[in-house]
Amino acid sequence: MDSLATPSATKEILDQFGFSIKKRYGQNFLIDENIVRKIVKLSGVSKNDVVLEIGPGIGTMTQVLSLEASKVVSVEIDRKLMDVLSYTLQDRQNVTIINEDILKCDLEELSGTYNNGGPFKVVANLPYYITTPIIMSLLENNSYLNNMLIDSITVMIQKEVADRINAKPGTKDYGALSLAIEYYTKPSVLMNVPASVFIPRPNVDSAVIGLEILKEPPVKVKNEKKLFTLIKAAFSQRRKTFVNSVSGVLNIDKNLLRECLSDIKKDHDIRGEELSLKDFASISERI
Repeated sequence: MDSLATPSATKEILDQFGFSIKKRYGQNFLIDENIVRKIVKLSGVSKNDVVLEIGPGIGTMTQVLSLEASKVVSVEIDRKLMDVLSYTLQDRQNVTIINEDILKCDLEELSGTYNNGGPFKVVANLPYYITTPIIMSLLENNSYLNNMLIDSITVMIQKEVADRINAKPGTKDYGALSLAIEYYTKPSVLMNVPASVFIPRPNVDSAVIGLEILKEPPVKVKNEKKLFTLIKAAFSQRRKTFVNSVSGVLNIDKNLLRECLSDIKKDHDIRGEELSLKDFASISERI
């Protein structure tokens, strides 16, 4: 089938199947072939790779990925797109479409079934409404304590989320996502993408980010799940101090938290957004 990455081809497919775009799934379809090809090129996908694509939509990027990768496993939450994808990708024998919520998928099971237990390259145009949960889920389930299931992540996201990727302590964009990115990856913003290349047109511009998975984290902790439980609690109520926020969410004694802060030479009234990854790691180990 010819490229879907044009306004006319996209509209034709949507009309042919009587498909109504759903805001609840954050559906915005790319209509610029040059951008689609550039994203795939930036991902570094080769014939040695199995790609995990999240939210293929009507198969616009899937088409290009199937030409570059050994295999493409695309996870689509919208059941009504299954017939569309079966039609648009009917000549792509190396593509598997799974009708599932990526947040409910077992990465280890996917890897074992479709990649002989090896790591995926993740490439996707992520739905904006659930970008952060998807990235956090991918990173946390790609645990250093288990087999590495993801080799790299190349995704298009809201530009404002991309700004949070490289945010530093003490800034308004700094949060749990910033710390997860720092712990698991080497991040980079690969390109900016205008809102005009989507149907329907979103209200914000986008950016493509690349996340190279680190072979080992920059800080050592015995339990990374507990580390991120602590981090999320610290940012759950940003206006509160670290002590009040964490003690309220995790029911940890305030005096213990104050002792932890004293150990790393931090004021007791400091907020979570002023603590570095190293600080959180130290506190997590002490607790």
